[in-house]
Amino acid sequence: MDRPIILKTTHEGKTKEYFVMPEGEKHTDLGIIKLDVLKEMQPGDTISSHTGVDFTIQKPRSPDFFRHAKRTGAPMMPKDIGVIISNTGLCSTDSVLDAGTGSGILAIYLGAIAKKVVSYEIREEFVAIAGKNIALAGLSNVEIRHGDIVEEIRKLDNKFDVITLDTMHSAQVVPSVPDVIYPGGFLAVYSPFFEQTKEVRQAIDQTDYTEVKTLETMEREISFSERGTRPSTARVGHTGFITLARY
Repeated sequence: MDRPIILKTTHEGKTKEYFVMPEGEKHTDLGIIKLDVLKEMQPGDTISSHTGVDFTIQKPRSPDFFRHAKRTGAPMMPKDIGVIISNTGLCSTDSVLDAGTGSGILAIYLGAIAKKVVSYEIREEFVAIAGKNIALAGLSNVEIRHGDIVEEIRKLDNKFDVITLDTMHSAQVVPSVPDVIYPGGFLAVYSPFFEQTKEVRQAIDQTDYTEVKTLETMEREISFSERGTRPSTARVGHTGFITLARY
């Protein structure tokens, strides 16, 4: 293995995990782990620290990259990504146009399912970070491009099945989407504020989209203890609005 792996163990009733590359050493409070030997091991195998603590090797999946990949800001939450994937019906034959790459977290989720993902990011330093995260995820079907999607979308000569937007200027992109989307394809726009969402809906209303809806997804984790069962006090409330439209 030459890509990141997860090392997980349960010690004294607590689960610990480490996101590591198979090279060098990992110093932990449970001992030193020789990482070079991981190159000859497979997910499901066990490796021990010098203190005798066993760690199970796991292959990272998209949620692991959400937790461990280098970030350039607040990425879209899994609960919102799930809404996009389920409502667009994203599948293995789809090509996706994504804009507002950021850390590349959404692109990683999309790339794990779709045939091809092309993602635009306006900030060059973010492009470099997202590119490294995509490479760590081992996704050869995700291409990160530097550019302003407001302008770049007008230069594209191919079409996409799904288009995802997470930028401040999404409303300016909406009128150009019909030129680059297959009939029956979906547009999904993430907006953190009411004002942005309203601008997106107004732009959509001026174009031939159908099946238009805007969703907000709330998430509550349930806490279990000896005292009782209740919603966790550490919860994720509002993150953003997702507007979906079919062309």
